[in-house]
Amino acid sequence: MGVIAHLYRGEVYRSTIWRTRLDTTTNWSVVTLGVALSITFASPQASPLPLILVGILIVFFLMLEARRYRYFNVWRARCRWLELHFMAPMLKEGDLHLEEHWQDRLANDYMHPRYHVSMWTAVGRRIRRNYFWILLIQTVAYIGKLIVHPLPVTSTEELLGRAAIGPFPGWLILTIGGVYCLSWGVIAIWSERTDAKRAQKRRDPLGMG
Repeated sequence: MGVIAHLYRGEVYRSTIWRTRLDTTTNWSVVTLGVALSITFASPQASPLPLILVGILIVFFLMLEARRYRYFNVWRARCRWLELHFMAPMLKEGDLHLEEHWQDRLANDYMHPRYHVSMWTAVGRRIRRNYFWILLIQTVAYIGKLIVHPLPVTSTEELLGRAAIGPFPGWLILTIGGVYCLSWGVIAIWSERTDAKRAQKRRDPLGMG
């Protein structure tokens, strides 16, 4: 019992540490987006380019956070597994139900550690939890900058002209931006449906994964 208690405490500690790391990458994304907004809206003549460049950083932070989430999910799952099959039955019935062999699954997870979710599932979850709003603010700010500064836009040709970057025409930049936003939305929706299907097939709703 003492060993299991220390094991549970260790898993909770690791889960907490990796949860803090998730918050760190989200904070980096928010700060860099805030800097880009400050530069872009500093004056009507300021370029909207920083809002495009910050998108590269946001994608980098998103992928880094998804990787951290995969680690966090391992420790979280182990904690929930112990709570569901060890703590709750012991407190409620005084019986650990070892005949269900839940301890074997936990032991296998320690002997053969692996991620419980794929990288794209982790990316989709982080988009749904945090990055949807970050990407939304970035997109709205960029479109707003093109429409408002330096003067309110009066035609589609003028909008495309403002969106142009060097030799790249405005229609190409806006198309790439649309694909950029749409792709993350598709990943988020796909991962949500995948999570729903996995939850339906899982016997223990609070189990691993």
